[in-house]
This record gives sequence, structure tokens and C-alpha cells, in this order.
Amino acid sequence: MGPPPAVADVRRAVRLALDGMAPGSLVLVACSGGADSLALAAATGFVASRAGLRAGLLTVDHDLQPGSGDRAADLVRLAPSLGLDPAEAVRVHVGTEGGPEAAARQARYAALSEAAGRLGAEAVLLGHTRDDQAETVLLGLARGSGTRSLAGMPARAGLYLRPLLGLGRRTTARACEGMGLKPWDDPHNLDPRYTRVRVRTRLLPALEDELGPGVAEALARTADLCRDDADALDEWAGRAYAAAAGCGSALSDIGGEPGAVVLAVREVEGLPSAVRRRVLRRAAIEAGAPPGTLAASHVLQVDRLITAWRGQRRVEVPGGIGVVRRYGTLVFARHPASPIS
Repeated sequence: MGPPPAVADVRRAVRLALDGMAPGSLVLVACSGGADSLALAAATGFVASRAGLRAGLLTVDHDLQPGSGDRAADLVRLAPSLGLDPAEAVRVHVGTEGGPEAAARQARYAALSEAAGRLGAEAVLLGHTRDDQAETVLLGLARGSGTRSLAGMPARAGLYLRPLLGLGRRTTARACEGMGLKPWDDPHNLDPRYTRVRVRTRLLPALEDELGPGVAEALARTADLCRDDADALDEWAGRAYAAAAGCGSALSDIGGEPGAVVLAVREVEGLPSAVRRRVLRRAAIEAGAPPGTLAASHVLQVDRLITAWRGQRRVEVPGGIGVVRRYGTLVFARHPASPIS
């Protein structure tokens, strides 16, 4: 007799995510002890051993709750029984920048990346599910974000893999039950002070009540469609950026400003706005603007130097970067020259 359906579903998702990895490669599971990551950890240990891969476990102790260190140690002790070795608990300091959720996320990913590099891992598996994806899309909608934000979380992003994006939380909970595992319920997941918790416990249930079942699945589908569109637009914008930056540097003498980016206006002014604004965003980031604080409103102000040019002064964007229009170019630099039409 085979495993329970939920267990089989999680193992199948992991098998697909790991397909094609070279034998002997090390994959690590980021596990908090909750149902999603615990089911992922157990399934990865099962699948990896049969695929000729090595699998390990990382748990991040954010040190935000009493007993967090003990729970992390418990997971490390559990790991060998799941077929996961090495297993490490990494303690981090959570700052305050960007709010508690963003600060914890930043600290967590930094710790995971460091440990993966130190251990020589090919991938880190994350336990995000379809429900997490739906929440991410709703948060993007509430912020008025663009297509890339509405695309949600990708199944693969560099070092990180998210095998469970096609499965719901109910499946991971049933998988844990089917494997005899007892997940830990993080109190933070029910704390209404956190925006994502309010989306999870109030908004999504309300949408299901008013619109009927299947809202999470529909939002996750929306993310997939938006990602396809965003990928195509990003590819187009990449080519346009290369052309505009190449011509811009040839057209303008900016006095050797270190790290400056120069775009030729003629190369970008005829582009569709969705492509043009991607080019401008990339130029600002290349010049030193932090991606996490560069908002759509900043890019729109820079865009007006092209679409509504009236001899404006420099536009300020995060990171101390100024943007001016000068001799048919846009100059992105920390100390750009005065604008000249």
C-alpha cells in the first residue's frame, strides 16, 4: 500500500523540483517546524536519498520568542530521523529596518545564504505554499504594485526553490499527519499586528465567504500569468537598457562621475511605458539606488523627465541618487550636473 495521498503529493512536488540535479549534490531545507516546512523536510529526506542526493536541514532561530532556541535544537535532533544530515540551527539578530516582518525576513535569508555557501549546497528549499502565494498577490494589490510584484514568488530564484507552490496548507498539514509528525504552530502566525496574518486570517476567508471557494487557487494562477508577462517585459527592457546605456555613454560627457549611468533619451522615449519604466528603474539601481526602497512613485518622477520635459530640476531617488536630463541624456549619479535641455 502506498503513502497517504497528501504525503504522495508533497513527495511528488519535491521530486519535480530536484529533477536534474547532479548525483551527490547537497540540498538544504529551511525548516521552522511548522506544517509546511516540516512536511517539505520529511519529503526531501525521502526523495533525495532515492535520487542519489544529499539532503540537510537549516533552522533559523530569530530569538524573538521564549524557548526559540529549544525548538531549533529539537529540529536539529529530529533531522537525522528524516534522512537529513547535516542539520544546523542558526541564530540571528533581527533589526528594525522596514518593520518586524521585513527585518526578520532579511535576517533569515542572509543566514540561509551564508550557511548554504559554507556547506556547499546547490539549493535551499523553502516551504511556501499556494496559500502563501495568494497572500503575496493580495499584499501586492493593496500596495498598488506592478506586474512583477503581482507575479508573487517564483518556484525557482537563484539558490532558492519553492516546491510546494502548487499545494495548499491543508495538504501539508495532512502530510505531516500521514507521516506521524507534529508541527509547531508559531504564535506569530496568529498575531494580527502583522499585515500578512490579517490577510491570512481575515481577508482571504472573507473573500472565500463572499466569492466562493477557490480564491487562493485563482490568485496563485494570477501570479503565474503575471510572471509570464513580467518575464517578457523584463527581457525586452534588458535589451532596451543595453541600447540606451550604450548610446547614452557615447553622447554625453558627465565629467567622470563614478558609478554614473547615462541613458540616451531618444532610445527610450518611444518605448511602451511598461518597458520604459523598467529601463529607468534598472538605471537607478545600477547607479546605486537600493531596490527595496525604490518605489513606483520614484520611477514615475524620473519618467516625467522624458514624457513631460519642462526643464525640471534633478529628481531625487533613494540612495542619494539624483537624475537630470542633460544634452539629450538622462544622467543617474550621486552628484549629477545641472540639467540642460
